[in-house]
Amino acid sequence: MEKKKFYMTTAIAYTSSKPHIGNTYEIVLADAIARRKRLEGYDVFLCTGTDEHGQKIEEKAKAAGITPKEYVDRVSGEVRRIWDTMNTSYDYFVRTTDDYHEKAVQKIFRAMYDKGDIYKSEYEGMYCTPCESFWTESQLVNGCCPDCGRPVKPAKEEAYFFKMSKYADRLMKHIEDNPDFIVPESRKKEMINNFLKPGLQDLCVSRTSFKWGIPVDFDPKHVVYVWLDALNNYITAIGYDPEHPTEQFDKLWPADLHIIGKDILRFHTIYWPIFLMSMDLPLPKQVFGHPWLLFAADKMSKSKGNVIYADDMVNLFGVDAVRYYLLSAMPYAQDGNITYETFIAKYNTELANTIGNLVNRTVSMANKYFGGEINAAAIENDLDKELADTALDAAKGVQEAMDSYRTADALGKILALAQRSNKYIDETTPWALAKDEAQLPRLKTVLSNLIEAIRYIGVLSVPFMPDTAASILAQIGAPVDTLESLAQFGSADARKVGEAKALFARIDEKAMMERIQKEIVEPQIAAAAKEAAAAEPAKEEAPAEEEKEGVAFLPEITIDDFAKIDLRVGKILTCEKMKKSRKLLKMTVEDGAGTRQILSGISKWYTPDDLIGRKVIFVANLAPAKLAGELSEGMILAADAGEDDVKVMFVDDSVPSGSKIH
Repeated sequence: MEKKKFYMTTAIAYTSSKPHIGNTYEIVLADAIARRKRLEGYDVFLCTGTDEHGQKIEEKAKAAGITPKEYVDRVSGEVRRIWDTMNTSYDYFVRTTDDYHEKAVQKIFRAMYDKGDIYKSEYEGMYCTPCESFWTESQLVNGCCPDCGRPVKPAKEEAYFFKMSKYADRLMKHIEDNPDFIVPESRKKEMINNFLKPGLQDLCVSRTSFKWGIPVDFDPKHVVYVWLDALNNYITAIGYDPEHPTEQFDKLWPADLHIIGKDILRFHTIYWPIFLMSMDLPLPKQVFGHPWLLFAADKMSKSKGNVIYADDMVNLFGVDAVRYYLLSAMPYAQDGNITYETFIAKYNTELANTIGNLVNRTVSMANKYFGGEINAAAIENDLDKELADTALDAAKGVQEAMDSYRTADALGKILALAQRSNKYIDETTPWALAKDEAQLPRLKTVLSNLIEAIRYIGVLSVPFMPDTAASILAQIGAPVDTLESLAQFGSADARKVGEAKALFARIDEKAMMERIQKEIVEPQIAAAAKEAAAAEPAKEEAPAEEEKEGVAFLPEITIDDFAKIDLRVGKILTCEKMKKSRKLLKMTVEDGAGTRQILSGISKWYTPDDLIGRKVIFVANLAPAKLAGELSEGMILAADAGEDDVKVMFVDDSVPSGSKIH
């Protein structure tokens, strides 16, 4: 019987820089889903890759003194290396600089033009280079890009436009007729209420102000706009050509699942379906917009100095531990977060103490008491039945969770089985049974039941921790590792277990944090400072101050300059004097999304008791800096109130923490 196909994709990674662990989450999520589908018997094709055109790439290549192609070759190679490091089982890696892709996009563009869906006009508005997006004045938020919050700049140029409104009603009907087309539900409502109902504007689909893109073959001064270029990778990668679609394309399209970040949902659930309608192609069956992985409840950003890289984490903790955290710490619809401390805590508690310890001591006892020989599992009393029921519930729960891509819930079921198995050990006390020869048959049953529960853990863990799952199954000598074998507790026959090997060694948090500080954090801060210094234009002297009515002012700035400063309200939760500094106070500040540490040189004018519980204004996007050996993640606003006098700018307690100051 031929397997049912399952074609799934990730968003292709933009080659502006090395992907951080938040970017890496998506390919690990996709890989876990793909591996699970393969276990279920599907013929899976997982496609990923890199998005390599656009003005941002052109500018970065110029700054690096190399060609854009050399630049994207380097970054694309880095992306692929990290995807491989994370043991992801993708079937194809597409690059938008691939010759076949560029030729297909040119044909697609021409076909849309010939159909009357694309026309030439002129664009005048505001442009965000990092997002490669145009905006009207009314769409801006505080004068900045509504997607990334960065400053925009005026742009005017000749361009081709796509008639989005032509297909808007048809798209709305498709979404209404296919309630699972966009998931989670909150993402669907966002697209309908924020974009479709207000009405779609025609979309700019070409540029003339830069050259790094796919040329429009009938008007070569234009290059194809990055989104029309990039989105088509999902069909060009599997052989789509408007003139000669391949057998593989006919087999795989439409995609069963697009996995993307919530920040690019609009492009995949509005632009992409409309492009497909223009091409008379079926729409993908489902688009899953996953949340972000944040650093300590903040979006990961190099400019904030809080970037964690997957390969660094793998070097410290191992591939499967990193995969486990990414897949278990991310909620289905809300953002997840990561810090080194939370990672270590989860590693020690769940992987080392719960799963690792269970496997190690069970296999060790089976070898110690019976030379590794065990029987098929057997239900002799209520404790045995509870363990068996928990294993069967885990198999069912993981299936239900993975049907809707809830990896955290799936891993929660596996962890619950490991916890119940450890409790079963405490309840049955194998070490006590071993002291009584008459109890040896019962001891063998207990260990056989534990080995069977561990087999469930091993099989169910295959999509999430492939190497660990293989080690578990090898240690228990499991001959049955299919999902079908989990339908009945005790389906594995008598056998001999292997040698006990530690799966996860417990981590000394203090020693590990010292290592991370030395090997990762300090070099990152130094590199960021060096990069910032290199980017800063040389100055012969400090900016002159201007006198106005007896008060000194710095030179005027533009609204774009001011928009770069993110001022927020925060509540001081703790405050103490610094031992290594007479000037500095160390504060824990609630910032609306979590907490951060801020150091301020105001100890001459304020005591900790003066500040604890008070609300202040702080600079939220100031690059972190080390002061007196401690990290400061912001700056408290204060005023020079006279000679040798400083006053902190306190805020009324009714203003919520995290409120933005305009």
